[in-house]
This record gives sequence, C-alpha cells and structure tokens, in this order.
Amino acid sequence: MAQQQSTTKAPAEQAVGAGSVFLSFAPWIIFGVVASPSTWEYAALAALVAAIVLSGKDMLRGRLRVLDMAGIVFFAVLSILALALDRGQLIWLETYAQVISNGLVAVVALGSLLVDPFTAQYARESTPREYWHSPVFLHINRVLTAAWGLVFVLMTVSTWLAIRFPSQDDWFNWVVPVVLLVWAIRFTNSYPESYKARVT
Repeated sequence: MAQQQSTTKAPAEQAVGAGSVFLSFAPWIIFGVVASPSTWEYAALAALVAAIVLSGKDMLRGRLRVLDMAGIVFFAVLSILALALDRGQLIWLETYAQVISNGLVAVVALGSLLVDPFTAQYARESTPREYWHSPVFLHINRVLTAAWGLVFVLMTVSTWLAIRFPSQDDWFNWVVPVVLLVWAIRFTNSYPESYKARVT
C-alpha cells in the first residue's frame, strides 16, 4: 500500500523543475547583469526582447504566466521612459533600476501566494489535473514560491547596499545575487524529493 501511495504522489511532488521557472527569471537576470547607470536603457530593451521571445509561444497559446506578464510590462515601461524623458529626469531610475526590478519580482512572487503560487503555473504543465489541488502539490509550490520571493527580497537589499556602499559593489551586485540564485535553483530541484521522502 505504501508503495502505491508513493507512486501516486510522485507526479505532483516532482512537478516543478528549476529549468522552466528559470526561463521566466531570465529577462530579470539579464537586466540585473547588464544594467548600470550608463547601460540600463539597453538592459531594459534586451530584457524586454528576451521576455517576449521566451514567453511568446506560450502567449500565442493563451498560456499567461504572472511573472512573464510582469516582466513584459515592466521592461516596456522602462524602455518607454528611456525614450520619453531626458537624462536629468531619469537619474533616480539610473540609480535604483536594479533595486526596483528585484523588488518587483519579490512582490510578484510573494503576492502570488495570496492567490495562486506562481510556481504552480509551471508545475501544472507537467502534472495531471487530478493532482493540482492535492495538499502535496499545493504545499510544494507554496514553499518554492516563498523561497524565490525571499531570494529576490534579499537581492533587493543587496543591490540597495551596493548603492550605499560603492566600495563593496562587486560583492553586493554580483557575488551575493549569484549565490542566492544558485541556491534557489538547487532548492527548486531538490525540495520536492526531500518533501516526498518525509511524507511517504
């Protein structure tokens, strides 16, 4: 009987892979890597193109993910502001662009916990419909969504500290975010299995 339960629960518990989630984060990461006071306009345009290319096929099929939509809107707004305003009016944006982008991802991720954890949108693509409302499926996706939200909260703080302490810019703008992202990817890959081992 225990063997049957383990086999039955496996699809729900193994539904989320870091690869599919990471693709939606890719435009935000591109922006974070390329953006600087002198290049954020190009970073916004590159991130917008990446967001449209990576999610375009899914959008044509009517599959809309909250993180993809937030990225397209955000980077489109940044690109329009870069064209519409002069440099003097954009000093604040040049300074805080990375902080704002990381903060927005954190808000989207954590806010989705109130309605539908954003990772569940990816998990449903590879999980039979009968598992979508199971306690195991919902728990795993709440935890993974909270983990990604926390990572981007910490990245928001880190990129803000890079502005406050320019001498530590490499640490706060590069080392800390990379470590956090690597941890999030590994956690996304390992947590479903570790949770499965505890509940079966």
